[in-house]
Parts: sequence; C-alpha cells; structure tokens
Amino acid sequence: MLTDSTLRSKVDSLWDKLWSGGLPNPLDAVEQLSYLIFLKRLEEIEEDRERTAKLRKGKYTPIFKDKELRWSHWSNLEAEKSLKIVKEKVFPLMKELGGEGGSFAEQMENAEFKIKRPSLLIEACRLIDELQISSQNQDVQGDLYEYLLSRLNISGENGQFRTPRHIIRMMVQMIDPKPGEKMCDPAAGTCGFPVNFYQYVLEKNTDSKVLVYDEDGFPHKLVGDKLTKEQNVFLQNEAITAYDNDSGMTMLRIGSMNLILHGITSPYFKHTDTLSKAYKEERLYDIVLANPPFKGAIDASDINPTLPTKCKKTELLFLHLFLRLLENGGRAAVIVPDGVLFGSQQAHIEIRKKLIEENRLDGVVSMPAGVFRPYAGVSTAVLLFTKGASTEKVWFYDMEHDGFSLDDKRQKTSESDLPDLIECWRNRFDKKFAQKREKRLAELQEKIAPLKKKRLGLLSEVNRLTFEQVIAGDSEEKAQAALNTDNNKLGELHQEIAPIQNEINQLTRQFWVEKDKLKANKYDLSASRYREIERDEVFYEMPSITLERLSLLEDMADREIIALKKIIDKI
Repeated sequence: MLTDSTLRSKVDSLWDKLWSGGLPNPLDAVEQLSYLIFLKRLEEIEEDRERTAKLRKGKYTPIFKDKELRWSHWSNLEAEKSLKIVKEKVFPLMKELGGEGGSFAEQMENAEFKIKRPSLLIEACRLIDELQISSQNQDVQGDLYEYLLSRLNISGENGQFRTPRHIIRMMVQMIDPKPGEKMCDPAAGTCGFPVNFYQYVLEKNTDSKVLVYDEDGFPHKLVGDKLTKEQNVFLQNEAITAYDNDSGMTMLRIGSMNLILHGITSPYFKHTDTLSKAYKEERLYDIVLANPPFKGAIDASDINPTLPTKCKKTELLFLHLFLRLLENGGRAAVIVPDGVLFGSQQAHIEIRKKLIEENRLDGVVSMPAGVFRPYAGVSTAVLLFTKGASTEKVWFYDMEHDGFSLDDKRQKTSESDLPDLIECWRNRFDKKFAQKREKRLAELQEKIAPLKKKRLGLLSEVNRLTFEQVIAGDSEEKAQAALNTDNNKLGELHQEIAPIQNEINQLTRQFWVEKDKLKANKYDLSASRYREIERDEVFYEMPSITLERLSLLEDMADREIIALKKIIDKI
C-alpha cells in the first residue's frame, strides 16, 4: 500500500489533472501515467547502465541514442515542442522495445499516447519528477500502480492484488532458482515473481564484492558476472515465461514495462487465460511461482479438460494447472487462501490428497491475515511442492509477523519471522540445527518455569488484596498500597517473561508432520491443527476460598440492608 501521505497527495493531484485535462476514462489515466513513469525510469536506468559499462570498460548501446529523446531533454522544452517529440518520436520508439515480434511490441501495438494538451504533459512530468520514484524502493514503485488501481475501485475485485515484494522474495529464496532453469507464472499481473526470479539468479551469480544491499535486505548492482555467456542468454531469452488474462491489456503493458525496467529486455509475457481449453502447455517448466486469483467469474464451458471441469474455484483449478505445467522433479511455491488447507468439500480434499500422495508436499507456510491488507483480509498460506516425488512428512512454519503492521496501514515494524523462516527452511534436514534449537528451547522452558510459577503466586495475592480492598473500602489505605505494590511487581514480571516467551514461540513456529497423521485428518494442512503450543496455566481461585468470600459478601450485604432499614424507620 502507498503509505506515504505526501506521495499519495501528489499522485491524487496528478490524477485530477489528467481527469480534467481530457482523460475522463480512469483506465486511460492509469495507462497514460504508467507510460510517463516508464519513460522517466527508463532514462534513469539507462544512465546507471552506461556508468556501469564505463566502469567495466564495456560497451553499452542505449535505447535512446538521440539525446533529445530522453526525458531530461524533452520534458524541459516548451510544451508544444515537448508533446510533438513524445507523440512523433519517443512513444513510437518505446512501443518497439523488446524487438519486433516480441511480447512487449505485441501488447503495445495498439497503444496510444492520449495526452493532447501540451500544458498537461509538462504538468504531469513536473509532478512525476517531484515523486522522486528512483529514490523509492521497488515496493513503492509497485504501490504507485496499485494505488492508481484502487482509485478505480477495481483492485482485488477478481481476487487479484499485488503480492508484497518481501513475500515474493521469501518464496523465491525458498525455491532457490538456478541458472538454466525455466520458470512460469500463469497469473503474473505486474510480473513481481518473474522480476524477483531474474534478480535472484543474478544475485547468486554476482561477485559478493560488487553486490550492495539496501536497508530492507534487497540486493543491488546485479551484474551476474559469474554467469557464462550461454547462461546469461538463456536467462534473458528463455528462462522466464508469464501470462495474464487482462483483456484490457493495461496490466499486460504495465507488467511488460516492469520487466524491461528490471533488465529483462526481451520478455515473454502473453495475454492468455491459462485455465482455458486454448492453453495446452504441460511439463515444460522447472519452477512455478504464482499468486493466482482466489475468486472471480470463470467460464465453466471453457475449462481445460485436463483440469477438474466440475470445479468452479479458481484457486483449486490453478493448483491442478501448476502440477500439469511442471516437469517431473519441478518445484513450485504458490499462494493459496486458507480454505484450500482445510476445506471439507471433495474438491479441496482431492487436491490436497494429490499433492501428498502423488507428489511431494515440501512445505506449508501459514501467513497472518493482514499480509494482503488493505486489499483483502483473507488468511493465506504458501504451498511448496515437488512434482512426482514422494511425501513422507511435511515441513510447516506458522508465521505470525512479516515485518509490517497487520492493519490497513501496513507500517514497517521490528517484528519479522522471515529471517528465521528462511534459516529454518534451508536447514530443515540438518540434525545439528534441529538439536541446537531443541536445546535452546529446553533452556528457555527451564528458565521461564519459575517465573510463571511466581506469576501465579502474584496473581493469587493480587486477587486476595483486591477482595480485601473491596471489603475494607476507601478507609483501608494499607490494602490499597499493598495491591499497588503487587500490581507493579506483576507488570515487571510480565516484562521479564515476555522476551523469553517470544523466543520460545519463535522456536516452535517450525515443525514436521508425518504423512500418516495428515492422512488421518483428511489431509488437513492447517498449521494450527498440528502445532504444539504450551498453554500457560491460568490462575483460578480455590473453590473453597471463593465460597468463603461469597459468604463474607453476603454478610456485608445483610448488614447493609439492616442499616438501610434503620435509616428508613427513622424517616
């Protein structure tokens, strides 16, 4: 979500100007603004690549060889000249990026530059300059598009919403793509997964002395210098395939621009309904990465016959599709709504059974409900599986924090399970790693036990003093002072227990579940069903003491009634 109020205000201002400047169709405004942002970023990236080429004493052929076609030149000309250059030279050249016959050129074939007023173009350029998009992280750049779509009231209406970048990176890290592997995203949207797949392969094949990581842990200066020429050509031209069924082409164009901005110069990103009869690919890919739509209209008569044609739930159909697309031994990391994990309908049970009995379900990452806010509050999970392998047991991770608040604001927080999750996943078969965590868990449980016992004692004392203070009334200052002292001790004890308990919770987030246990529960994959959580002992007063106090209260009530009667009798 675009949480920066200043950025939001500037985007709103730009939106209003486009609206009043002759673009009343909201989709047109989104598209035209996307083109301008793309042209702005294209020049910045060109300059970065030229500098890198000079440092490495290599050659770089710029897209805009003519300096007058660059943003910094034409956006500073007189308005009429600026519009003329963009319409007659810049935009036509932009449409040809990726080469003739490429998917980008195909999607841009009928694209139009619809800004007619010269003053509106310059005003839009000024506001885009003020946004300082290049200084923002990739999430904010994506959020700009997402925010514009939210202004249309269509974001997520078909179960489609942009996957947060840190969740995409988590999934790609868990899949660990290698040079020479082919990936597919059959519901790519703005192409977050293909971009991160590409970046990850470059990151792992770039000299560590060259790499630079930002404050969020994302890599920069991805030159891929360790890749062979053949591997680099494969990564650019064959490794990435993506599809989307946006008939309006807006998402396809935005997705293609996103790929090009991140260095994928000849993207293969096509308009296709991958659930339809027309889409027949199978056993072509080593990796599937996706966050498919969870709902939306579907033409039952056009469902591919290789999929369960009676099923109307797209999230289940996509899981069947992913298995069809993978080569034997191919692996996937995909997002599903929680209903897939525990749904009792036959279609739900069948796909879970298929994943476990006919393939290897490697892992289930349960994510907190707020990950996709503000667009959806649905709880989701990541399924990781390998086609054709055998399942003996399944690794689970019950994530509770993703590094952001789980409300609509999604502000950054210090609590994140992602580093621990990645470490646990990578070491899930390491016995020494497991033993180290078990030892630490035992130490913490031993340390926290006397503290919890002390807490129960304090709760008992607070309970007693609270009762005595009520009985004594305001006249008994000693009881109130004692109560305040014990409440303060209780607060201090909570602060002492909290970090220990948090670490215990962290150590118990990952666990294994045997296949037989899953099978006995109709292949239910809910982490909460299997995670063993030590419940704190709850303080309850002894029944005898409760009865004794009730008796005292009754005596007090009787005395009060007698006193009231005496007062009434005197009136």
